[in-house]
Amino acid sequence: MTRKFFGTDGIRGRANTAPMTADLALRLGQAAGRYFRRDGGSAVHRVVIGKDTRLSGYMFETALTAGLTSAGMNVLLLGPVPTPAVGLLTPSMRADLGIMISASHNPAEDNGIKFFGPDGFKLSDAAEIEIEALMEAGVDPAPASGIGRAQRIDDGRFRYVERVKSTFPQGMRLDGLKIVVDCANGAAYRAAPEVLWELGADVVALGTAPDGANINAGCGSTQPQAAAEAVVAQGADVGICLDGDADRIVLIDETGTVADGDQLMALMAARWAEEGRLADGTLVATVMSNLGLERFLAGRGLRLERTRVGDRYVVEAMRAGGWTLGGEQSGHIVMTDHATTGDGLMAGLQFLAEMVRSGQPASRLARQFEPVPQLLRNVRYATGQAPLEAAAVRDAIAAAEARLTGQGRLLIRPSGTEPLIRVMAEAEDEALMAEVVAEVVAAVEHAA
Repeated sequence: MTRKFFGTDGIRGRANTAPMTADLALRLGQAAGRYFRRDGGSAVHRVVIGKDTRLSGYMFETALTAGLTSAGMNVLLLGPVPTPAVGLLTPSMRADLGIMISASHNPAEDNGIKFFGPDGFKLSDAAEIEIEALMEAGVDPAPASGIGRAQRIDDGRFRYVERVKSTFPQGMRLDGLKIVVDCANGAAYRAAPEVLWELGADVVALGTAPDGANINAGCGSTQPQAAAEAVVAQGADVGICLDGDADRIVLIDETGTVADGDQLMALMAARWAEEGRLADGTLVATVMSNLGLERFLAGRGLRLERTRVGDRYVVEAMRAGGWTLGGEQSGHIVMTDHATTGDGLMAGLQFLAEMVRSGQPASRLARQFEPVPQLLRNVRYATGQAPLEAAAVRDAIAAAEARLTGQGRLLIRPSGTEPLIRVMAEAEDEALMAEVVAEVVAAVEHAA
């Protein structure tokens, strides 16, 4: 069954425009409440709700709370916290459900809703389909005597900060390191600087003045230029850029050079393998990760397990295979020994720990392998269209794949969070790569 509302990471779209409306959030809360109260008994059921700093977060928080309490769920409101905090606090607070209100790295005008189960892991596709079915069918409200309660939880951020610090090696400190941290005016605008300062770093904090409209605007992991300039200007040792909900990271070395998630995963996988912590010698990453990462791992007798795009699919593969480390090139890094989803701050601490342990500069540690040239183009299309189904597009893709045979690879996929077709190619021959991408993009644009 095809999902109507849910994408690769919850429901996402322009706030106050279908599907991301207060009405949808209300019905979603009712359906989710009914789904997690299928026992029909009188047991207390809880849901924790976190959000980032978008203005529309207030609207969706209120609508979800109304729907959930009407279904008999007690709601615990965390306020602005990183997405991984919801994953951690859901089982800690013995909740049946965790909800994060965020559109991650998207602009402030967008918002999204994603669910975590009682174990702290994101819900499966099957569970989301069942919740959608309940939304469509309608849900009978709880009797007046069974309406749930809602209350604010004031120490959610502090609980998360302590959990994050516990992942840093015991007894190790960050004394002497000057760190620029860009919080994207998002969910970690207080937690990230606190963690680094409490561990002893000299912290230069950017993106810590959210106003409801400036999340991810000219800052954060998708726009790291300001942080890179600050690293150089401040003479910092390293920069850490988080996105709006702090579940992804990009690193900046002391020269201002940006390193993506593939480089961080390479460093962590090699180090964990040496320490016997890399389960089955396997790193899990998506089809978007660079071929250079795969070659790097193979050269050390390690293996790369690829999944479809989306950190939830990385986590599903990790749980199924019993693997402990995975992530995405975009900067989602998942360590199932410590967290249930990607955590940019935890991943950053792993890199900082290696800087302290090895005494090597960020520029040395953040360049573990030479990437194979890779080109990614995004093509926007109107909602309701299906450009990949056009015969001309299929022909262009087939022709491009034929040209790259034995020389590289081509990956075409629709975004799970935006109306975009992503066209990516890898090849040692950069001229050939640019040509095939341009040809496919032109065909998609014509069909769109």
